[in-house]
Amino acid sequence: MGFTRGVRRFLLLLFVALGAAGALVLSCAVSSWWWIAAGLLLPLTTLGVWDLVQTRHSLLRNYPLLGHLRFLTEPPRPEPRRYFAEGHHEGRPYGRAVRSIVQERAEGVAAEEPFGTERDVYAAGYEFLMPSLRPVEPPEDPPVVRVGGPDCTQPYDMALLNVSAMSFGSLSANAILALNRGAALGGFAHDTGEGGLSEYHLRGGGDLIWEIGTGYFGCRTSDGGFDEREFADKVALPEVKCVSLKLSQGAKPGTGAVLPGVKVSAEIARARAVPVGETVVSPPCHRMFSTPRELVLFLARIRELAHGKPTGVKLCVGSRRQFLAVCKAMLAEGITPDFVVVDGAEGGTGAAPPEFAGRLGTPLTEGLVTVHNALAGTGLRDRVRIGASGKVATGTDIVKRLLQGADYTNAARAMMFAVGCVQARRCHTNTCPVGVTTQDPRRVRALDVADKSERVHRFQRATVRSAARIMAAMGVRDPAGLAPGMLLRRTDSTTVLSYAELYEWLPPGVLLAQPPPSWEADWTAADPDSF
Repeated sequence: MGFTRGVRRFLLLLFVALGAAGALVLSCAVSSWWWIAAGLLLPLTTLGVWDLVQTRHSLLRNYPLLGHLRFLTEPPRPEPRRYFAEGHHEGRPYGRAVRSIVQERAEGVAAEEPFGTERDVYAAGYEFLMPSLRPVEPPEDPPVVRVGGPDCTQPYDMALLNVSAMSFGSLSANAILALNRGAALGGFAHDTGEGGLSEYHLRGGGDLIWEIGTGYFGCRTSDGGFDEREFADKVALPEVKCVSLKLSQGAKPGTGAVLPGVKVSAEIARARAVPVGETVVSPPCHRMFSTPRELVLFLARIRELAHGKPTGVKLCVGSRRQFLAVCKAMLAEGITPDFVVVDGAEGGTGAAPPEFAGRLGTPLTEGLVTVHNALAGTGLRDRVRIGASGKVATGTDIVKRLLQGADYTNAARAMMFAVGCVQARRCHTNTCPVGVTTQDPRRVRALDVADKSERVHRFQRATVRSAARIMAAMGVRDPAGLAPGMLLRRTDSTTVLSYAELYEWLPPGVLLAQPPPSWEADWTAADPDSF
């Protein structure tokens, strides 16, 4: 009864091996029929032992022999619903088509689609990009985005695709290590999530965006406030390239992040300064500011403590008036963030109230358009870079978000797929079968860091190259050449409109001169001293 699962698994394989050996002996001594049993058991034993020692598939290391059942049924669908009924593009949150692209690119296999698209190109809502009759060659080196406004003294060149915010605690130590080493291999950024700077974020050598949430984990006073001294000490680390102040998250805006107590190990408790085994719920809002003006002043203070490193905010867009109030505060104080990461309501999370996910917050498309227009209309767009986060997994996703107002993108779940996630949707239970979103040591050990870091690197590199090839097919070598008119949407069976026609795009500074009627009421009501 006291044996661990690992020991029991070993004993089971040993029993099978002894059975195979016994069958072999009997086959020689008693009857040739025993050769059949030996022929079955010996290969199974060999396969089971190989499953335990190989490093490529985490599922097989945790579930030798049995894990092969998934791979045998993988071609139809990963789970019963997907096995027999789900179409190529029907799965949620991610369909099989997207999962396959990520997995193939992570494995270094060219993702190809034979026989034409399975999408209904005449269905309402279908979107497509506009190719050019004079395409160009894609650039040899993928484009990067310089992040750093006039008050930033240590600007950072951001890749078009980066690792989005996922904390140590929400993810396992090995998953964090694999993501960070993958970022180091590919030269892109890794957002820490709001769980603080852990040793696993720092050990891999990748560039870090340190996210500070409402719990101030990693720079937290004993009563839960912001500790300037601890923050200044840690932000000086060379691995930290940017600081992101999290205001809200797409999957659960208006409520604090949740780390279930079953995942709060002693190691995580030390890193966050919280009790072992107790669910950690971050406050819904920050203690250090309560008005738009106080927010921008706090951002300036963070950037000062960070010695001029790029400092920005992450939010899920809600009221347009409230974001305009922040823009008015920027104008009044002469302070702007270096970047704003827009997190869409379709974004992921490890744990959230079910009523929040998909019901609260603005989807990424409308969020990007709102933030871009607000900054453009107030004449601040050239000082602030915009990041996009929410179901970014392919080169097409990157290009679409750039057309909608973003300068770069971040991905979380797609990076998890690259690490080995199988969309089991057990992230909050501590029973992730592949060791990605669990703190169970037995499950975590199955995730081989060396192999998975290479997968992350390959996926990011291939996806950014795909985005560059798509832009080249559109006649563009640099994202600056993209325009809303290059993305079209079918609104019904006979009508197609471009994003230039579907959405209003404000000229620079128009809100300061003469706000258009559609923006006038929100602009007038926006107050820099009140949300």
